[in-house]
Amino acid sequence: MTRKHFITVGTFDGVHLGHRKLFNRLEQLAVMHQMKPLVLYFPYPPKTLLSPRPEMSVLSTPAEKKLLLKNCLDVPAQELNFQAYREYTPEMFFKQVLLKKYNCGGLLAGPDFAFGKNRQGNDDFLKQKCAQQNLPFEVMPFYDAPGGAKVSSSLIRKTLAAGDILQANAMLGRMYNLEGRVVRGERLGRKLGFPTANLDINFYKLLPLGVFAVKVRVGRRFYRGICNIGFRPTVNTIHSFIPLSEVHILDFHQSIYGRRIEVYFYDKMRGEMKFDGLEALKAQLTRDKQMARHLIPDEDLKA
Repeated sequence: MTRKHFITVGTFDGVHLGHRKLFNRLEQLAVMHQMKPLVLYFPYPPKTLLSPRPEMSVLSTPAEKKLLLKNCLDVPAQELNFQAYREYTPEMFFKQVLLKKYNCGGLLAGPDFAFGKNRQGNDDFLKQKCAQQNLPFEVMPFYDAPGGAKVSSSLIRKTLAAGDILQANAMLGRMYNLEGRVVRGERLGRKLGFPTANLDINFYKLLPLGVFAVKVRVGRRFYRGICNIGFRPTVNTIHSFIPLSEVHILDFHQSIYGRRIEVYFYDKMRGEMKFDGLEALKAQLTRDKQMARHLIPDEDLKA
């Protein structure tokens, strides 16, 4: 007979420290009950796909999440198609998906887990259903970060939006990052002596606004950089509701149009501001460059 799975289900946006603690507990429970552990996840938060006004609020795109799960999990992870299950009631999802399709023998739920149409399925529902099927069931409490904050994806989103990169990174257990393809811009940065790589970012990705010290990965090498996310009030000639993401890579002189690069956030240096002319902007960019050199140590540039 096929071994049953001890399962946890969720979105796991950001794959933060709380999620990793959940996965560790899943492995323990699977061993205790002589089952195979299995992580089932949705590539996007369902509320993101259901919202009539989509927001840029995702901590990890589907591709990023898949890689994060692969790197931090010693157990299988199976992607769920939200559109296929969006009309399922909690009863249908429990019976047809968890029990029938994935051979569920036990469940581990996160502290704020809900599922099924209109999120009607909750911990109490699962506890009752698992008891009826004689399946072990456990709810994982929130993970407390240093300082007492209860780590959650929503808290990390708020922290990033507030510009507190250090705290967000601490809750993620890694540096927040962006990944995107370099596209052609207006080349205004080049005229100022600060050429930038303009990034085409996944629309749903959360973009903290401001100017940041970042580490940039191009191919296998890392470089210091300055990332500006916003609307370029001093030089912007294109009025857009979507913030622009551009990176000045220090000590870098290659053409990388069309290539994908990764940007890792160290700290916020300042908010975006409008300067009284291009010379004032250049002077500030020079100061930003010096600060980025100071914030990012040489040892962090080693692959």
